[in-house]
Amino acid sequence: MHPLTKATQLTARTSATDLDNVALADLYAYPPAPAGGVVMRANMVGSIDGAATVNSLSGGLGGDGDHQLFAVLRGLADVVVVGARTAIAEGYGPVRPHPDLADRRAALGQSPTATLALVSNSLQIPAGNPLIADVGTEILTCRDAPADARARLLDAGATLVDCGTGSVDLAMVGAHLAGTGRSRVLCEGGPSLLGTLLERDLLDELCVTVAPMLTAGDAKHLTAGATAVRRLRRAHVLADDQDYLYVRWVRDLR
Repeated sequence: MHPLTKATQLTARTSATDLDNVALADLYAYPPAPAGGVVMRANMVGSIDGAATVNSLSGGLGGDGDHQLFAVLRGLADVVVVGARTAIAEGYGPVRPHPDLADRRAALGQSPTATLALVSNSLQIPAGNPLIADVGTEILTCRDAPADARARLLDAGATLVDCGTGSVDLAMVGAHLAGTGRSRVLCEGGPSLLGTLLERDLLDELCVTVAPMLTAGDAKHLTAGATAVRRLRRAHVLADDQDYLYVRWVRDLR
């Protein structure tokens, strides 16, 4: 029987093992990507009983430590991939540089901040959304997406990349990102996108913030729509003084 061990503290004010942003970045550093491929990491927050949202938004589950880790994970990534509906619902803005990780990014040859990639089959994205024309933002879609929506977004200054025909092929998304030098991928959901990554066996890491809440509602599970079962191994567990847990699950890269 393996002994239980105490989780490392993340933000406890009186702990001698507090982790600052640089220490967190060390713990969550990306492994080398496979040749011609990417490391696909997802970051999600969920309740104790596995709900991904409260009142249809993930923001109601977050805490101070979760916000800190969210920013650090973005500060390590080359690209943040998120479903367009999730980005719109959660009020996404551009990815901002992390001041504590600028030197690390420069040493690794990364740009000052991650780019943003929105995944959408339907292209039902408001043309007035400020993300659309933001420098570096891409919309990853499919060739069969509605032509009128495609034209509307292109007229608004959007950058569209076809990754598949009838729907977005996430393997093609990975190939596109690797081909443009963005191998450190951070997926921020939502549950349907994460479920598809799971189904396609494209997920290399899952970082889960467990919020100290029971929801007992009908919100989506952290992954939605997938029937696949994948086993990961625990890299570490962190905790904070607000009773949140932070678990990094990984698998050996192919």
